[in-house]
Amino acid sequence: MANLLDQLKGMTVVVADTGDIAAIEQFTPRDATTNPSLITAAAQMPQYQGIVDDTLKGARDTAGANASASEVVTLAFDRLAVSFGLKILDIVPQRVSTEVDARLSYDTDATIAKGRDLIAQYEAAGVSRERILIKIAATWEGIQAAKVLEEEGIHTNLTLVFGLHQAIGCAENGIQLISPFVGRILDWYKKDTGTESYAAHEDPGVVSVTAIYNYFKKFGYKTEVMGASFRNLGEITELAGVDLLTISPGLLDQLQSTEGELPRKLSADQAMASDMVKINMDKATFDAMHKEDRMATEKLAEGIDGFSKALVALEEVLANRLAELEA
Repeated sequence: MANLLDQLKGMTVVVADTGDIAAIEQFTPRDATTNPSLITAAAQMPQYQGIVDDTLKGARDTAGANASASEVVTLAFDRLAVSFGLKILDIVPQRVSTEVDARLSYDTDATIAKGRDLIAQYEAAGVSRERILIKIAATWEGIQAAKVLEEEGIHTNLTLVFGLHQAIGCAENGIQLISPFVGRILDWYKKDTGTESYAAHEDPGVVSVTAIYNYFKKFGYKTEVMGASFRNLGEITELAGVDLLTISPGLLDQLQSTEGELPRKLSADQAMASDMVKINMDKATFDAMHKEDRMATEKLAEGIDGFSKALVALEEVLANRLAELEA
């Protein structure tokens, strides 16, 4: 009998959720995603010191010998995610997601500018924009930035999706892909209700992604749904059939080492039979639904804050390494 990973790949696109290039090579996913926390962790792994050092040296060459250390670090910081992305694209056959600075999540114009800059870096390295997804937090401002980028042929991945209103806002604005966070939704409900565990099919994160998938398929939206942030295998197997799943190396290893039958749980045919009602999404509706959804409100803010702190930590890593290189 085939292992669960091979069966899952037969019905859902499997994406590696990591900046660890060795892990991506091991599991042969079609796509890969990164985020500030993953890049910060990878940048501190000895095996990737060369990527960090080359990025810092290139930033110094660009900035010039008279540039301050902070100027060099800022330049290297802007380039490092792309440096990892380029290495990942040597392995995966299709796309990598690279994230805009989370500290710009409520600034539409700055997010647009950063998205254009990231694409320019990839294209300067000879990579087509069709292979890149620019990751942006799914605030209303982020969604509007992504709409502009999509109109320019720059495809986006709207991340930190916790509520149906965020998902609908993305779909109605022509976003390529969204990443609803299954495990973080579960974390919130466990803490809020005191419930220690949920059956896989009742997992609040699973229920949320299922509703989003069914809504998109029922009403004909082309936006891809990629479940993310998993805590256990049950969350993954309950979403078999969704468009994509981005999975950490640890859970990919469990899927690969587990044999058993994996039935399809989500399908467009089932979605069409659902009784969901269409919601017309504008900013007022988005804001009202977001305010009413305490989980989405708290987890979106928490996610942006967490990614922002990871970026601060990454800047410190780069500053320390630059000092070592130039000592």
